[in-house]
Amino acid sequence: MHVRFSGKTPRGRAGSPSPPGRRSCSQVGRSPLGHFGSWSFLKGWPVGGISLVPRETWGPRNVGPIHGVARLRLGSGFWVDPGRQRGPQAEGAVSGLDRGPAVVCRPCRSGPGAACRLSRAESERRCRAPGQPPGGALCHGRGRCDCGVCICHVSEPGVYFGPLCECHEWMCETYDGSTCAGHGACDCGKCRCDGGWSGDACQYPKTCDLTKKQSNQMCKNSQDIICSNAGTCHCGRCKCDNSDGNGLVYGKFCECDDRECIDDETEEICGGHGKCYCGNCYCQAGWHGDKCEFQCDITPWESKRRCTSPDGRVCSNRGICVCGECSCHDVDPTGDWGDIHGDTCECDERDCKAVYDRYSDDFCSGHGQCNCGRCDCKVGWYGKKCEHPRSCPLSAEESIKKCQGSSALPCSGRGKCECGECTCYPPGGSRVYGKTCECDDRRCEDLDGVVCGGHGTCSCGRCVCGRGWFGKLCQHPRKCNLTEEQSRSLCESADGVLCSGKGSCHCGKCICSAEEWYISGEFCDCDDRDCDKHDGLICTGNGICSCGNCECWDGWNGNACEIWLGTEYP
Repeated sequence: MHVRFSGKTPRGRAGSPSPPGRRSCSQVGRSPLGHFGSWSFLKGWPVGGISLVPRETWGPRNVGPIHGVARLRLGSGFWVDPGRQRGPQAEGAVSGLDRGPAVVCRPCRSGPGAACRLSRAESERRCRAPGQPPGGALCHGRGRCDCGVCICHVSEPGVYFGPLCECHEWMCETYDGSTCAGHGACDCGKCRCDGGWSGDACQYPKTCDLTKKQSNQMCKNSQDIICSNAGTCHCGRCKCDNSDGNGLVYGKFCECDDRECIDDETEEICGGHGKCYCGNCYCQAGWHGDKCEFQCDITPWESKRRCTSPDGRVCSNRGICVCGECSCHDVDPTGDWGDIHGDTCECDERDCKAVYDRYSDDFCSGHGQCNCGRCDCKVGWYGKKCEHPRSCPLSAEESIKKCQGSSALPCSGRGKCECGECTCYPPGGSRVYGKTCECDDRRCEDLDGVVCGGHGTCSCGRCVCGRGWFGKLCQHPRKCNLTEEQSRSLCESADGVLCSGKGSCHCGKCICSAEEWYISGEFCDCDDRDCDKHDGLICTGNGICSCGNCECWDGWNGNACEIWLGTEYP
Protein backbone atom coordinates (compact mmCIF):
# COMPACT_ATOMS: atom_id res chain seq x y z
CA MET A 1 0.00 0.00 0.00
CA HIS A 2 1.29 3.47 -0.89
CA VAL A 3 0.50 6.46 1.31
CA ARG A 4 0.90 10.04 0.18
CA PHE A 5 0.11 13.49 1.46
CA SER A 6 -1.92 15.56 -0.93
CA GLY A 7 -2.66 19.22 -0.61
CA LYS A 8 -0.02 21.77 0.34
CA THR A 9 0.55 23.68 3.57
CA PRO A 10 2.90 26.52 4.49
CA ARG A 11 6.53 25.53 5.10
CA GLY A 12 6.93 23.39 8.20
CA ARG A 13 3.32 22.15 8.31
CA ALA A 14 1.66 18.97 7.19
CA GLY A 15 -2.01 19.37 6.44
CA SER A 16 -4.75 17.12 5.15
CA PRO A 17 -6.75 17.36 1.99
CA SER A 18 -10.36 18.16 2.67
CA PRO A 19 -12.82 15.33 2.19
CA PRO A 20 -16.22 16.61 1.10
CA GLY A 21 -17.61 18.89 3.81
CA ARG A 22 -14.47 18.82 5.97
CA ARG A 23 -12.34 21.80 6.85
CA SER A 24 -9.00 22.39 5.14
CA CYS A 25 -5.79 22.14 7.16
CA SER A 26 -7.44 20.55 10.21
CA GLN A 27 -5.30 18.63 12.70
CA VAL A 28 -2.16 20.48 11.55
CA GLY A 29 1.15 18.83 12.45
CA ARG A 30 4.70 20.18 12.23
CA SER A 31 7.77 18.61 10.60
CA PRO A 32 11.34 19.40 11.63
CA LEU A 33 12.35 19.01 7.96
CA GLY A 34 10.13 21.74 6.66
CA HIS A 35 8.60 19.54 3.97
CA PHE A 36 7.39 16.00 3.41
CA GLY A 37 7.65 13.43 0.72
CA SER A 38 5.74 10.19 0.51
CA TRP A 39 5.53 7.30 2.95
CA SER A 40 5.22 3.78 1.71
CA PHE A 41 5.10 0.15 2.80
CA LEU A 42 2.89 0.24 5.87
CA LYS A 43 3.80 -3.33 6.72
CA GLY A 44 1.18 -5.63 8.17
CA TRP A 45 -1.74 -3.21 7.76
CA PRO A 46 -4.61 -4.32 5.54
CA VAL A 47 -5.24 -2.38 2.35
CA GLY A 48 -8.20 -0.07 2.85
CA GLY A 49 -8.02 -0.37 6.64
CA ILE A 50 -7.75 2.60 8.95
CA SER A 51 -4.33 3.06 10.51
CA LEU A 52 -2.09 5.79 11.64
CA VAL A 53 1.45 6.89 12.05
CA PRO A 54 2.78 6.82 15.65
CA ARG A 55 3.91 10.18 16.93
CA GLU A 56 7.57 9.17 17.37
CA THR A 57 8.12 6.81 14.43
CA TRP A 58 7.97 8.77 11.20
CA GLY A 59 10.56 6.85 9.20
CA PRO A 60 13.17 4.26 10.14
CA ARG A 61 15.53 6.90 11.50
CA ASN A 62 12.95 8.42 13.83
CA VAL A 63 13.07 11.81 12.17
CA GLY A 64 11.53 13.58 15.15
CA PRO A 65 8.36 14.03 17.19
CA ILE A 66 5.20 15.23 15.56
CA HIS A 67 3.29 17.92 17.43
CA GLY A 68 -0.28 17.03 16.49
CA VAL A 69 -0.68 14.18 14.02
CA ALA A 70 -1.95 15.03 10.54
CA ARG A 71 -4.79 13.10 8.99
CA LEU A 72 -3.70 10.57 6.34
CA ARG A 73 -5.78 8.90 3.71
CA LEU A 74 -5.29 5.15 3.36
CA GLY A 75 -7.06 3.67 0.40
CA SER A 76 -10.39 4.89 -0.84
CA GLY A 77 -12.65 6.69 1.61
CA PHE A 78 -10.65 6.04 4.81
CA TRP A 79 -9.16 8.68 7.05
CA VAL A 80 -6.78 8.25 9.96
CA ASP A 81 -7.96 9.40 13.42
CA PRO A 82 -5.47 11.55 15.37
CA GLY A 83 -3.64 9.88 18.21
CA ARG A 84 -4.51 6.28 17.24
CA GLN A 85 -2.45 3.47 15.78
CA ARG A 86 -3.77 0.20 14.43
CA GLY A 87 -2.33 -3.05 13.18
CA PRO A 88 -0.05 -5.76 14.51
CA GLN A 89 3.11 -3.81 13.70
CA ALA A 90 2.21 -0.30 14.78
CA GLU A 91 5.65 0.55 16.16
CA GLY A 92 7.94 1.53 13.32
CA ALA A 93 5.26 0.74 10.79
CA VAL A 94 6.29 3.56 8.48
CA SER A 95 9.29 2.04 6.76
CA GLY A 96 10.31 4.60 4.20
CA LEU A 97 10.69 8.38 4.09
CA ASP A 98 11.31 10.14 0.79
CA ARG A 99 12.57 13.67 1.17
CA GLY A 100 12.29 14.28 -2.54
CA PRO A 101 9.64 16.35 -4.30
CA ALA A 102 7.18 13.47 -4.73
CA VAL A 103 4.50 15.60 -3.12
CA VAL A 104 4.22 19.30 -3.76
CA CYS A 105 2.01 21.06 -1.23
CA ARG A 106 -0.21 23.95 -2.12
CA PRO A 107 -0.90 26.74 0.42
CA CYS A 108 -4.08 26.56 2.45
CA ARG A 109 -6.76 28.83 1.05
CA SER A 110 -7.20 30.71 4.31
CA GLY A 111 -4.14 29.60 6.23
CA PRO A 112 -4.03 27.17 9.14
CA GLY A 113 -7.35 26.82 10.92
CA ALA A 114 -9.44 27.99 7.98
CA ALA A 115 -13.05 28.95 8.72
CA CYS A 116 -15.63 26.15 8.70
CA ARG A 117 -18.00 26.21 5.73
CA LEU A 118 -20.67 24.12 7.47
CA SER A 119 -23.58 25.57 9.38
CA ARG A 120 -23.61 24.89 13.09
CA ALA A 121 -26.63 22.61 12.73
CA GLU A 122 -24.97 20.58 9.97
CA SER A 123 -21.70 20.38 11.89
CA GLU A 124 -23.47 19.08 15.01
CA ARG A 125 -25.57 16.64 12.97
CA ARG A 126 -22.41 14.99 11.66
CA CYS A 127 -21.07 14.67 15.21
CA ARG A 128 -24.16 12.90 16.54
CA ALA A 129 -24.67 9.16 16.59
CA PRO A 130 -27.31 7.91 14.11
CA GLY A 131 -30.80 8.14 15.55
CA GLN A 132 -29.94 10.75 18.15
CA PRO A 133 -32.36 13.71 18.23
CA PRO A 134 -31.20 17.34 17.91
CA GLY A 135 -29.74 18.46 21.21
CA GLY A 136 -28.34 15.00 21.94
CA ALA A 137 -24.77 14.45 23.06
CA LEU A 138 -22.14 15.24 20.47
CA CYS A 139 -19.31 12.77 19.91
CA HIS A 140 -20.96 10.47 22.50
CA GLY A 141 -20.08 13.08 25.12
CA ARG A 142 -16.43 12.09 24.82
CA GLY A 143 -15.06 14.83 22.59
CA ARG A 144 -15.70 18.16 20.94
CA CYS A 145 -17.22 18.76 17.54
CA ASP A 146 -14.99 20.71 15.13
CA CYS A 147 -16.71 21.47 11.84
CA GLY A 148 -18.47 18.12 11.68
CA VAL A 149 -15.43 16.18 12.88
CA CYS A 150 -15.12 14.74 16.41
CA ILE A 151 -11.91 15.53 18.27
CA CYS A 152 -11.90 12.94 21.05
CA HIS A 153 -10.84 13.52 24.63
CA VAL A 154 -8.00 11.62 26.20
CA SER A 155 -9.28 9.87 29.32
CA GLU A 156 -7.49 7.58 31.74
CA PRO A 157 -7.08 4.64 31.70
CA GLY A 158 -7.40 4.70 27.91
CA VAL A 159 -8.14 6.90 24.93
CA TYR A 160 -11.44 7.57 23.22
CA PHE A 161 -11.40 7.19 19.46
CA GLY A 162 -13.53 6.42 16.44
CA PRO A 163 -15.33 8.75 13.99
CA LEU A 164 -17.81 9.69 16.74
CA CYS A 165 -15.58 8.85 19.76
CA GLU A 166 -17.67 5.71 20.20
CA CYS A 167 -14.71 3.52 21.07
CA HIS A 168 -12.37 3.29 24.01
CA GLU A 169 -9.51 1.02 24.94
CA TRP A 170 -10.93 -0.58 28.10
CA MET A 171 -14.22 -2.00 26.85
CA CYS A 172 -12.94 -5.37 25.59
CA GLU A 173 -13.48 -8.81 27.11
CA THR A 174 -11.07 -9.94 29.79
CA TYR A 175 -9.90 -13.40 30.79
CA ASP A 176 -8.27 -14.20 34.11
CA GLY A 177 -7.84 -10.47 34.77
CA SER A 178 -6.16 -9.59 31.45
CA THR A 179 -7.73 -7.69 28.55
CA CYS A 180 -7.95 -10.02 25.55
CA ALA A 181 -6.12 -12.56 27.77
CA GLY A 182 -2.87 -10.83 26.86
CA HIS A 183 -3.03 -12.47 23.42
CA GLY A 184 -4.60 -9.70 21.38
CA ALA A 185 -5.40 -6.01 21.05
CA CYS A 186 -8.61 -4.20 21.96
CA ASP A 187 -10.24 -2.58 18.94
CA CYS A 188 -13.43 -0.67 19.68
CA GLY A 189 -14.94 -3.27 21.98
CA LYS A 190 -13.67 -6.37 20.19
CA CYS A 191 -10.47 -8.29 20.70
CA ARG A 192 -8.32 -8.72 17.61
CA CYS A 193 -6.39 -11.84 18.48
CA ASP A 194 -2.76 -12.55 17.80
CA GLY A 195 -1.90 -15.45 15.54
CA GLY A 196 -2.66 -18.79 17.13
CA TRP A 197 -5.41 -17.53 19.45
CA SER A 198 -9.20 -17.25 19.19
CA GLY A 199 -12.28 -16.51 21.27
CA ASP A 200 -14.06 -13.34 22.41
CA ALA A 201 -11.19 -12.68 24.80
CA CYS A 202 -8.48 -14.45 22.74
CA GLN A 203 -8.40 -17.07 25.47
CA TYR A 204 -8.36 -20.21 23.33
CA PRO A 205 -5.15 -21.48 21.71
CA LYS A 206 -5.67 -22.89 18.22
CA THR A 207 -3.21 -25.69 18.88
CA CYS A 208 -3.00 -27.59 22.16
CA ASP A 209 -0.06 -29.55 23.57
CA LEU A 210 -1.90 -30.73 26.71
CA THR A 211 -3.25 -34.21 27.30
CA LYS A 212 -6.98 -34.48 27.97
CA LYS A 213 -6.28 -35.25 31.63
CA GLN A 214 -4.04 -32.20 32.00
CA SER A 215 -6.61 -30.03 30.24
CA ASN A 216 -9.50 -31.21 32.42
CA GLN A 217 -7.45 -30.68 35.57
CA MET A 218 -6.91 -27.03 34.64
CA CYS A 219 -10.66 -26.60 34.04
CA LYS A 220 -11.77 -27.79 37.48
CA ASN A 221 -13.28 -25.28 39.90
CA SER A 222 -12.70 -25.29 43.66
CA GLN A 223 -15.18 -28.19 44.01
CA ASP A 224 -13.26 -30.22 41.38
CA ILE A 225 -16.12 -29.85 38.88
CA ILE A 226 -15.07 -29.32 35.27
CA CYS A 227 -16.28 -25.91 34.11
CA SER A 228 -18.93 -25.95 36.87
CA ASN A 229 -21.03 -28.27 34.64
CA ALA A 230 -21.88 -25.18 32.61
CA GLY A 231 -19.36 -25.47 29.79
CA THR A 232 -16.77 -27.60 28.04
CA CYS A 233 -13.02 -27.73 28.55
CA HIS A 234 -10.84 -26.59 25.66
CA CYS A 235 -7.09 -26.97 26.20
CA GLY A 236 -7.23 -26.08 29.89
CA ARG A 237 -9.75 -23.26 29.41
CA CYS A 238 -13.49 -23.37 29.91
CA LYS A 239 -15.81 -22.55 27.05
CA CYS A 240 -19.11 -21.61 28.68
CA ASP A 241 -22.50 -22.77 27.44
CA ASN A 242 -23.94 -19.75 25.64
CA SER A 243 -25.67 -21.53 22.79
CA ASP A 244 -28.49 -18.97 22.92
CA GLY A 245 -25.95 -16.20 22.34
CA ASN A 246 -26.90 -14.14 25.39
CA GLY A 247 -23.51 -14.45 27.11
CA LEU A 248 -25.07 -14.91 30.55
CA VAL A 249 -22.79 -17.79 31.56
CA TYR A 250 -19.24 -16.65 32.18
CA GLY A 251 -16.24 -16.79 34.48
CA LYS A 252 -12.90 -18.58 34.31
CA PHE A 253 -14.66 -21.81 35.31
CA CYS A 254 -18.15 -20.82 34.02
CA GLU A 255 -19.06 -20.31 37.67
CA CYS A 256 -21.29 -17.32 36.98
CA ASP A 257 -24.76 -17.83 35.56
CA ASP A 258 -26.70 -14.59 35.22
CA ARG A 259 -29.74 -16.48 33.97
CA GLU A 260 -30.52 -16.93 37.65
CA CYS A 261 -31.17 -13.17 37.80
CA ILE A 262 -33.97 -13.23 35.22
CA ASP A 263 -37.37 -12.41 36.69
CA ASP A 264 -39.91 -15.09 35.71
CA GLU A 265 -42.72 -12.57 35.21
CA THR A 266 -40.99 -9.67 33.47
CA GLU A 267 -38.23 -11.81 31.88
CA GLU A 268 -35.86 -8.95 32.65
CA ILE A 269 -32.54 -9.10 34.46
CA CYS A 270 -33.25 -8.29 38.12
CA GLY A 271 -36.75 -7.17 37.15
CA GLY A 272 -35.24 -4.11 35.48
CA HIS A 273 -34.44 -2.64 38.90
CA GLY A 274 -30.87 -3.76 39.48
CA LYS A 275 -27.73 -5.26 38.05
CA CYS A 276 -26.67 -8.87 38.04
CA TYR A 277 -23.20 -10.01 38.96
CA CYS A 278 -22.35 -13.69 38.96
CA GLY A 279 -25.95 -14.80 39.44
CA ASN A 280 -26.81 -12.34 42.21
CA CYS A 281 -28.96 -9.23 41.88
CA TYR A 282 -27.77 -5.93 43.31
CA CYS A 283 -30.90 -3.81 43.53
CA GLN A 284 -31.34 -0.11 42.97
CA ALA A 285 -32.26 2.03 45.96
CA GLY A 286 -35.89 1.41 46.90
CA TRP A 287 -36.05 -2.16 45.55
CA HIS A 288 -35.34 -5.52 47.17
CA GLY A 289 -35.88 -9.23 46.75
CA ASP A 290 -33.82 -12.00 45.14
CA LYS A 291 -34.63 -10.48 41.76
CA CYS A 292 -35.39 -6.90 42.86
CA GLU A 293 -39.09 -7.60 42.45
CA PHE A 294 -40.32 -5.79 45.57
CA GLN A 295 -40.49 -2.05 46.05
CA CYS A 296 -39.66 -0.64 49.47
CA ASP A 297 -42.21 1.67 51.11
CA ILE A 298 -39.65 3.64 53.14
CA THR A 299 -36.92 6.01 52.04
CA PRO A 300 -33.34 4.76 51.61
CA TRP A 301 -32.28 7.05 54.48
CA GLU A 302 -34.89 5.55 56.83
CA SER A 303 -33.94 2.05 55.73
CA LYS A 304 -30.28 2.68 56.55
CA ARG A 305 -31.19 4.26 59.89
CA ARG A 306 -33.18 1.21 60.97
CA CYS A 307 -30.33 -1.11 59.99
CA THR A 308 -27.59 0.84 61.74
CA SER A 309 -26.24 -0.90 64.84
CA PRO A 310 -25.36 1.02 68.04
CA ASP A 311 -21.72 1.15 66.94
CA GLY A 312 -22.73 3.01 63.76
CA ARG A 313 -22.25 0.17 61.28
CA VAL A 314 -24.96 -0.99 58.86
CA CYS A 315 -26.03 -4.47 60.01
CA SER A 316 -22.81 -4.55 62.07
CA ASN A 317 -20.96 -5.30 58.81
CA ARG A 318 -22.36 -8.83 59.11
CA GLY A 319 -25.41 -8.62 56.88
CA ILE A 320 -27.35 -6.79 54.20
CA CYS A 321 -29.92 -4.08 54.83
CA VAL A 322 -33.16 -4.81 52.98
CA CYS A 323 -35.90 -2.21 53.33
CA GLY A 324 -35.01 -1.40 56.94
CA GLU A 325 -34.38 -4.99 58.05
CA CYS A 326 -31.04 -6.76 58.35
CA SER A 327 -30.53 -10.07 56.60
CA CYS A 328 -27.59 -11.54 58.52
CA HIS A 329 -24.90 -13.52 56.75
CA ASP A 330 -24.70 -17.26 57.22
CA VAL A 331 -21.07 -17.04 56.16
CA ASP A 332 -18.92 -14.19 57.38
CA PRO A 333 -16.17 -12.59 55.22
CA THR A 334 -13.56 -15.02 56.61
CA GLY A 335 -15.53 -17.97 55.29
CA ASP A 336 -16.40 -19.41 58.72
CA TRP A 337 -19.95 -20.46 59.40
CA GLY A 338 -21.53 -18.53 62.24
CA ASP A 339 -24.68 -18.05 64.19
CA ILE A 340 -25.16 -14.34 63.56
CA HIS A 341 -28.41 -12.76 64.70
CA GLY A 342 -30.01 -9.69 66.24
CA ASP A 343 -32.01 -6.81 64.79
CA THR A 344 -28.81 -5.32 63.39
CA CYS A 345 -26.77 -8.58 63.26
CA GLU A 346 -24.96 -7.40 66.38
CA CYS A 347 -24.82 -10.86 67.97
CA ASP A 348 -22.31 -13.49 66.94
CA GLU A 349 -22.42 -16.69 68.97
CA ARG A 350 -19.01 -17.76 67.67
CA ASP A 351 -17.50 -15.22 70.07
CA CYS A 352 -18.60 -17.47 72.93
CA LYS A 353 -16.52 -20.45 71.81
CA ALA A 354 -12.84 -20.98 72.52
CA VAL A 355 -12.51 -22.98 69.29
CA TYR A 356 -15.46 -22.50 66.98
CA ASP A 357 -17.23 -25.62 65.77
CA ARG A 358 -20.60 -25.15 64.12
CA TYR A 359 -21.76 -28.57 65.31
CA SER A 360 -20.62 -28.17 68.92
CA ASP A 361 -22.57 -26.65 71.80
CA ASP A 362 -19.44 -26.00 73.85
CA PHE A 363 -20.27 -22.35 74.53
CA CYS A 364 -18.37 -20.34 77.14
CA SER A 365 -15.97 -23.24 77.80
CA GLY A 366 -18.91 -25.10 79.34
CA HIS A 367 -18.97 -22.69 82.29
CA GLY A 368 -21.53 -20.11 81.25
CA GLN A 369 -24.32 -19.03 78.95
CA CYS A 370 -23.89 -17.17 75.66
CA ASN A 371 -25.82 -13.91 75.47
CA CYS A 372 -25.49 -12.11 72.14
CA GLY A 373 -21.88 -13.14 71.72
CA ARG A 374 -20.93 -12.45 75.35
CA CYS A 375 -20.51 -15.11 78.02
CA ASP A 376 -22.43 -14.92 81.31
CA CYS A 377 -20.17 -17.07 83.51
CA LYS A 378 -21.27 -19.40 86.26
CA VAL A 379 -20.14 -18.91 89.85
CA GLY A 380 -16.46 -19.68 90.19
CA TRP A 381 -15.52 -18.85 86.60
CA TYR A 382 -14.59 -15.69 84.73
CA GLY A 383 -12.96 -14.54 81.52
CA LYS A 384 -14.16 -13.58 78.07
CA LYS A 385 -15.13 -17.19 77.45
CA CYS A 386 -15.39 -18.31 81.09
CA GLU A 387 -12.08 -20.08 80.67
CA HIS A 388 -10.52 -19.05 84.02
CA PRO A 389 -11.38 -20.37 87.48
CA ARG A 390 -12.05 -17.59 89.95
CA SER A 391 -8.95 -18.30 92.07
CA CYS A 392 -6.49 -15.57 91.11
CA PRO A 393 -2.70 -15.53 91.49
CA LEU A 394 -2.65 -11.72 91.60
CA SER A 395 -2.94 -9.63 94.73
CA ALA A 396 -5.85 -7.19 94.95
CA GLU A 397 -3.44 -4.28 94.35
CA GLU A 398 -1.88 -5.96 91.30
CA SER A 399 -5.30 -6.80 89.92
CA ILE A 400 -6.57 -3.20 90.23
CA LYS A 401 -3.37 -1.81 88.71
CA LYS A 402 -3.80 -4.00 85.63
CA CYS A 403 -7.43 -2.89 85.31
CA GLN A 404 -6.62 0.81 85.56
CA GLY A 405 -4.48 1.27 82.47
CA SER A 406 -4.20 5.02 81.83
CA SER A 407 -7.37 5.76 83.84
CA ALA A 408 -7.46 6.76 87.49
CA LEU A 409 -10.25 4.24 88.05
CA PRO A 410 -10.30 0.48 87.54
CA CYS A 411 -11.94 -0.34 84.21
CA SER A 412 -12.33 3.42 83.61
CA GLY A 413 -15.23 3.35 86.09
CA ARG A 414 -17.32 1.48 83.51
CA GLY A 415 -16.83 -2.12 84.49
CA LYS A 416 -15.82 -4.75 87.03
CA CYS A 417 -12.23 -5.78 87.66
CA GLU A 418 -11.55 -9.46 88.31
CA CYS A 419 -8.03 -10.81 88.54
CA GLY A 420 -6.64 -7.98 86.41
CA GLU A 421 -9.29 -8.23 83.70
CA CYS A 422 -12.19 -5.88 83.09
CA THR A 423 -15.77 -6.87 82.44
CA CYS A 424 -17.41 -3.79 80.93
CA TYR A 425 -20.93 -2.68 81.79
CA PRO A 426 -23.51 -3.34 80.61
CA PRO A 427 -22.67 -7.03 80.14
CA GLY A 428 -23.50 -8.26 76.67
CA GLY A 429 -23.45 -4.75 75.25
CA SER A 430 -21.12 -3.51 72.56
CA ARG A 431 -20.99 0.23 73.26
CA VAL A 432 -18.50 0.05 76.15
CA TYR A 433 -15.38 -1.90 75.30
CA GLY A 434 -11.59 -1.98 75.41
CA LYS A 435 -9.07 -3.72 77.63
CA THR A 436 -9.85 -1.28 80.45
CA CYS A 437 -13.34 -0.26 79.17
CA GLU A 438 -11.72 2.92 77.87
CA CYS A 439 -14.02 3.17 74.85
CA ASP A 440 -17.55 4.36 75.52
CA ASP A 441 -19.55 4.83 72.34
CA ARG A 442 -22.53 6.05 74.36
CA ARG A 443 -20.72 9.40 74.42
CA CYS A 444 -21.50 9.67 70.72
CA GLU A 445 -25.25 9.66 71.39
CA ASP A 446 -27.49 12.60 72.12
CA LEU A 447 -30.37 12.45 74.61
CA ASP A 448 -32.58 10.85 71.95
CA GLY A 449 -30.04 8.09 71.32
CA VAL A 450 -29.04 9.32 67.85
CA VAL A 451 -25.40 8.46 67.10
CA CYS A 452 -23.31 11.43 65.97
CA GLY A 453 -26.42 13.32 64.94
CA GLY A 454 -26.93 10.84 62.11
CA HIS A 455 -24.07 12.54 60.26
CA GLY A 456 -21.03 10.53 61.29
CA THR A 457 -19.68 7.36 62.86
CA CYS A 458 -18.49 6.67 66.37
CA SER A 459 -14.96 5.46 67.10
CA CYS A 460 -14.03 4.73 70.71
CA GLY A 461 -16.39 7.38 72.08
CA ARG A 462 -15.56 10.09 69.54
CA CYS A 463 -17.58 11.10 66.51
CA VAL A 464 -15.95 11.04 63.10
CA CYS A 465 -18.14 13.42 61.11
CA GLY A 466 -19.13 13.00 57.49
CA ARG A 467 -18.43 15.63 54.88
CA GLY A 468 -20.30 18.85 55.53
CA TRP A 469 -20.76 18.39 59.31
CA PHE A 470 -18.77 19.15 62.44
CA GLY A 471 -19.13 19.37 66.20
CA LYS A 472 -18.77 17.00 69.14
CA LEU A 473 -21.85 15.11 67.94
CA CYS A 474 -21.63 16.15 64.26
CA GLN A 475 -24.62 18.37 64.92
CA HIS A 476 -23.49 21.46 63.00
CA PRO A 477 -23.71 21.80 59.19
CA ARG A 478 -20.77 23.55 57.54
CA LYS A 479 -23.05 25.28 55.05
CA CYS A 480 -25.88 27.44 56.32
CA ASN A 481 -28.99 28.64 54.48
CA LEU A 482 -29.87 31.22 57.14
CA THR A 483 -28.95 34.87 57.01
CA GLU A 484 -26.72 36.13 59.80
CA GLU A 485 -29.67 37.98 61.34
CA GLN A 486 -31.86 34.86 61.31
CA SER A 487 -29.05 32.80 62.79
CA ARG A 488 -28.34 35.23 65.63
CA SER A 489 -32.01 35.50 66.56
CA LEU A 490 -32.12 31.73 67.15
CA CYS A 491 -29.02 31.83 69.37
CA GLU A 492 -30.24 34.47 71.81
CA SER A 493 -31.10 33.20 75.28
CA ALA A 494 -34.07 34.45 77.33
CA ASP A 495 -32.07 37.46 78.53
CA GLY A 496 -31.25 38.43 74.94
CA VAL A 497 -27.56 37.55 75.22
CA LEU A 498 -26.04 35.60 72.34
CA CYS A 499 -25.26 32.06 73.59
CA SER A 500 -25.23 33.42 77.16
CA GLY A 501 -21.92 35.09 76.35
CA LYS A 502 -20.17 31.70 76.58
CA GLY A 503 -20.10 30.57 72.99
CA SER A 504 -20.48 31.46 69.33
CA CYS A 505 -23.47 31.19 67.02
CA HIS A 506 -23.42 29.06 63.87
CA CYS A 507 -26.49 28.59 61.69
CA GLY A 508 -28.91 29.21 64.56
CA LYS A 509 -27.15 26.93 67.07
CA CYS A 510 -24.74 27.74 69.85
CA ILE A 511 -21.24 26.28 69.88
CA CYS A 512 -20.06 26.47 73.47
CA SER A 513 -16.53 27.53 74.28
CA ALA A 514 -14.06 24.64 74.04
CA GLU A 515 -11.84 26.27 76.65
CA GLU A 516 -14.62 25.92 79.23
CA TRP A 517 -15.29 22.20 78.79
CA TYR A 518 -18.00 22.17 81.43
CA ILE A 519 -20.28 24.65 79.60
CA SER A 520 -23.18 22.99 77.79
CA GLY A 521 -26.85 23.44 76.95
CA GLU A 522 -28.80 24.77 74.00
CA PHE A 523 -27.75 28.34 74.82
CA CYS A 524 -24.50 27.45 76.66
CA ASP A 525 -26.38 28.23 79.87
CA CYS A 526 -25.53 25.03 81.78
CA ASP A 527 -22.54 24.12 83.94
CA ASP A 528 -21.75 20.39 83.96
CA ARG A 529 -19.80 20.84 87.18
CA ASP A 530 -23.19 21.12 88.91
CA CYS A 531 -23.87 17.44 88.20
CA ASP A 532 -23.11 14.88 90.89
CA LYS A 533 -19.81 13.06 90.78
CA HIS A 534 -18.58 9.71 91.97
CA ASP A 535 -14.90 8.77 92.18
CA GLY A 536 -14.14 12.12 90.56
CA LEU A 537 -16.22 11.47 87.42
CA ILE A 538 -19.29 13.51 86.46
CA CYS A 539 -22.24 11.11 86.46
CA THR A 540 -19.58 8.44 87.15
CA GLY A 541 -19.07 8.25 83.41
CA ASN A 542 -22.31 6.28 83.18
CA GLY A 543 -24.65 9.00 81.98
CA ILE A 544 -24.95 12.44 80.42
CA CYS A 545 -25.05 15.66 82.40
CA SER A 546 -28.08 17.63 81.30
CA CYS A 547 -28.14 21.09 82.88
CA GLY A 548 -27.18 19.96 86.37
CA ASN A 549 -28.89 16.57 86.37
CA CYS A 550 -27.45 13.19 85.44
CA GLU A 551 -29.34 11.31 82.72
CA CYS A 552 -28.20 7.74 83.38
CA TRP A 553 -27.70 5.11 80.73
CA ASP A 554 -29.60 1.83 80.83
CA GLY A 555 -28.73 -0.31 83.84
CA TRP A 556 -27.45 2.58 85.98
CA ASN A 557 -29.14 4.61 88.70
CA GLY A 558 -28.36 7.07 91.44
CA ASN A 559 -27.80 10.83 91.52
CA ALA A 560 -24.39 10.26 89.95
CA CYS A 561 -25.37 7.11 88.00
CA GLU A 562 -23.09 5.20 90.34
CA ILE A 563 -25.41 2.26 91.04
CA TRP A 564 -25.51 -0.69 88.67
CA LEU A 565 -29.00 -2.24 88.67
CA GLY A 566 -28.60 -4.50 85.66
CA THR A 567 -28.02 -8.22 85.70
CA GLU A 568 -24.39 -8.76 86.58
CA TYR A 569 -22.25 -11.76 85.81
CA PRO A 570 -22.58 -14.30 88.64
